[in-house]
Formats: sequence, structure tokens, C-alpha cells
Amino acid sequence: MTNGIADQVPSDSAGAREIGFAIPARYNASRVLFDNLARGNANKLALIGPAGRRSYAELCADACRWGHGFTSLGLSRGDRVLLFLDDTLAYPAAFFGAVRAGFVPLLVNTLTPPDLLQFYLADSGAKVAVADAEFAGRFDAQACTETALQTLIVVNGEPPTTAAASTVAVDQWLPTFADQLAEADTDRNEMAFWMYSSGSTGRPKGIVHLQHDMAYSEQAFARTVLRLKPNDICFSVPKIFFAYGFGNAITFPFSAGATTLLLPGQPKPAAIFDAINRFRPTVFFGLPTLYTALTKADGAREADFSSLRLSVSAAEVLSADVFNGWKSLTDLEIVEGLGSTEVLHVYLSNREDRKKLGAAGLRVPGYEIALRDSDGHDVATGEEGILWVRGDSNTPLYWNRPDKTAETIRDGGWIYTGDRFIRDIDGFHFFRGRADDLIKISGQWVYPLEVELCLAEHPDIRECAVFAHELPDRRMSLKAVVVTNGRFHDEAVTTKALQDYVKAKLLPYKYPREIVFIGELPKTGTGKIDRQAVMRL
Repeated sequence: MTNGIADQVPSDSAGAREIGFAIPARYNASRVLFDNLARGNANKLALIGPAGRRSYAELCADACRWGHGFTSLGLSRGDRVLLFLDDTLAYPAAFFGAVRAGFVPLLVNTLTPPDLLQFYLADSGAKVAVADAEFAGRFDAQACTETALQTLIVVNGEPPTTAAASTVAVDQWLPTFADQLAEADTDRNEMAFWMYSSGSTGRPKGIVHLQHDMAYSEQAFARTVLRLKPNDICFSVPKIFFAYGFGNAITFPFSAGATTLLLPGQPKPAAIFDAINRFRPTVFFGLPTLYTALTKADGAREADFSSLRLSVSAAEVLSADVFNGWKSLTDLEIVEGLGSTEVLHVYLSNREDRKKLGAAGLRVPGYEIALRDSDGHDVATGEEGILWVRGDSNTPLYWNRPDKTAETIRDGGWIYTGDRFIRDIDGFHFFRGRADDLIKISGQWVYPLEVELCLAEHPDIRECAVFAHELPDRRMSLKAVVVTNGRFHDEAVTTKALQDYVKAKLLPYKYPREIVFIGELPKTGTGKIDRQAVMRL
């Protein structure tokens, strides 16, 4: 049984042939973890951090207990299990336990409010959820109504009295199960796990990933860019529920027999510095907004970054100011890349030895990249085109969303990203905004991202967001929300200086007509700028 998906997935592709990716027809993704036992890593540390530590043998035993536990609740092959967890020891154990037993975990943002949680539960049909005690109170009557949820398993604390489902305290429940479990006999193209899109452009979409996708993303990206070794310690500040963080903290280190540093709670600079000082990670994963916060934070100059050998960024454009600030602080150059939840991880990336500042990077081996015009024809080098990507870790569909699947998943397994790029003669790709971002100002077409990137290079700007703004007379203009480096400034003087800067750097009509100054830009649960919140300012 393959959930009706296997026939939609090619068994052989140009990308797979390029990286020599071969995987058995019968394959279960829990091997990413469990293969460490056969490789002799049983006693090696898999997890470290403030929440505790686990060897690979201990983590595998925990995962087996979780798999038996889920089975005891009456789940059937392919049933969904919603994970509402912080980055603690329970997350990888519950995830791999579900996958090994043939169930499908859903990785959900812990900032999700009850009304959106109800949508996830109803859309997925999840009968079981696992939540940290800190978040378990959100599974109230509002969240659980008209859903199939039967059991809420609570970790790292006591179950709440307000939960609308039957609750289980994991400390008394999990140890009763056996620590050995044979993997489910799953097809390589069977559903393994889901993630949900952010929903910034409408109702969130359930992004389905298959049993072989983790192994594929590791062989394509981690082996060619990260080149992890067993003695590496990976520290991903972006959380596991985020596709970027999932690869950084789960797929890649476990595939290499390395160690993962997990940091629960809000990733405040002081906590990050303390974790680096105490646990000595070698590979650090962040986002541009995080690197900005760290370089400006109190205590940054006192932190000891000497253990780090590699710093990685993704998700948003990395400015020269952030790049240079981190290099000054740590003596490391950030390696920037771009990926998506639909592809599972990064498919464009710079390299330690080949990089261009401001570029999303070169094509990652294993992925085909095309830049096409609105009619689907390839564009020439140096011309703008919409990026299409194809690789064997691409999602085959959005759950219950044939309309959105048809928009994004195109013939031949290509994903239409809707992102505009230019590719230079050396093969580096430069982001130029969304295909639908183009607005007309004073009769001229403008891309807000171009103006945002321009402002971000101004020495007085720490971070900013630029977007279209409709005036009372229905004309369109640009509005900028900015955070300055200085605490005190004359807003009128600074506004004019920034407007003049854009006029001089770009073209006069592209300057933002309105500039709003705030202390910090709102962020999403994944650490990116929350553009929907910014637009409401």
C-alpha cells in the first residue's frame, strides 16, 4: 500500500543519476537514524543540549518505544500523528518512532493558535497528537472540535486539565513498551511525513514528503555543500518543524553519524551564545535576521566562536552588512543558500570555495534548475525568469488541494516556485522578487524587493521590509518599515536621507513615499520577517 502516490513519482531521474542516488524499492526513512547502529555508532552521542543527551542506541530505543506506543493506540498504516513539539529529546524519538511503525508524522509550528491547530487536525485527520506540556493547553475545545483527534500525548511536563482529547503523560506510558521494533515494510515512494506551508498567501497547504526524500536531500545538499563528518556537532537555531531546521538538525547529522545540539525555548542571543560556549558546535545554521540579531547583541564580543568551522544561512537574501558583521565577529563567511518546504531543503547554494555575496548560489547537484518566462520558455543568461526546480525530494502533491497542486506541481515533476531570478555567466542565481510582486508607480513598473535590497545596504539600516501600499485615491506607492542601527535619530531627516539614497542608487521614481521606523521587525515562528504583520503597521 503506497497511499496512491507511488505511481506519480518517477523511479529514475536526471538528478538521481547525477549524484548516484540509488535506494531500494522497499525503504523506510527511519533508516536515517537506525543505520547508525550497523555503522558502529551505537555509543556515540546523537543529541546534546540543555534538555539532555542521547546516544544513538538510546535514541533508537526511544524511537522503538514511541512506535509501539502509537501502535497501541489503534493507529493503522499511514495514519497521521501531529507533532507540536519544541526542540527537545522527544522530537526525533517521536518522529522516527512514528515513521518506523508506518505512521505519518506532521511537523507543526509551535506558535500555531487554536483556530489554525483545528484546521491542521481536521485537514490531516490526525487521531493522535504529541505536544510539549507548555503547548498542550492549546488542544482545547476550539482546537479539537470536528476533528478525529482521540489522544494527546504530553511530554516534558504534566497534561493540562483543559485538553479536549484523552491525555497521556509520557513518563508513565512510554517506558512500558519494548525498545526493539522492526521497520514497517514501506515503499520508497510512500508517504513518510508532512509539513504545512505558512499560509501567508491563503489557507496553509499540507506538503507531503516520501520515504526516500530525506536520504535524497542529504546526498544532494549535505554531501556536496556541508560535507559533514562524524565529529561534527550541528547547531540549527531554526526549529525542527521548519524544513530548513529539520534537515539541519535531523537528516544531515544523523546521516553522517554526527551529533545534534538541540536548544529548546526562544532562541534569544544570550541563550545561543551560552549554547555555543558550553557545547562547542562546529556547524551553525541560521537566517539573515538571526545573524543580524547576534552581531548586534550584548555579549557578542565575549562569546567564543572558535569551535565553529562553517556558518550557513537560507530563506532570505543575505545583505553585505550582515555578511561582514558576522565575519568580523567570528572570522567565518556565511554560506548562503535557498530552498523550500516543497523541495524539503536547499537546492541553490554558495560554497565555501565558490560564493558571490547576494547570490542564492549555484545549482545543488541532484536538482535541475530552469529560469523561464511567463510562457514557460527558457530565458537567456542575464535575463530575468521564473525559477522552476526538479529533484527527487520534490513533494508530489499538496494534501486535499488539487487546485494548488495543479498551480505549483507541473508536468514532469517540476515545481513552479513563482520566484524571479537572474542567472549570471558563472551560474550564480540572484533573487529578484516574486512573479506577482510587480506594481506600477507613476506609470513605471517597480519590484519592492529591489528597493528593499537597496535600503538594506544603507549603513544606518539594520533591517527593513518594503511593500506595495495603496493610497486613499487608489494609486499605488511603496512603503518601507525600517529598523535603524542608532537608537536616536530625527525621523524627518533620516526619511529624506533614505529616500535620496534610493533615488541615487536606483531611479528617482522607485523611492518609498512613506517610511516607518520601529524598534524591531515582527518575525514568524521560523525566524523570517512576518510580512503580513509588517503590512499592518
